[in-house]
Amino acid sequence: MAPRPTPPAELVVTQVRSAIGTKPKHRATLRALGLRGIGQSNVLADRPEIRGMLARVSHLVSVSEHAPAQPARAAKSAPDKAEGL
Repeated sequence: MAPRPTPPAELVVTQVRSAIGTKPKHRATLRALGLRGIGQSNVLADRPEIRGMLARVSHLVSVSEHAPAQPARAAKSAPDKAEGL
């Protein structure tokens, strides 16, 4: 049986500073990251494109790693006794 691929790591991105007075490209990058105001957070996949966007607005956001939830394994249940009736 082949091992299951691990899910990609996730990043929690929180806007900590205002976009007022910043360059239009920085404001557009914040919107593309799903951030609309101070205190807003979004969970994003840890990919090179996202890392590049975060590098552009690193002075406006804080980033922390988020462990993705492990999928729950289905428990094998015993056959129902009512089925045999």
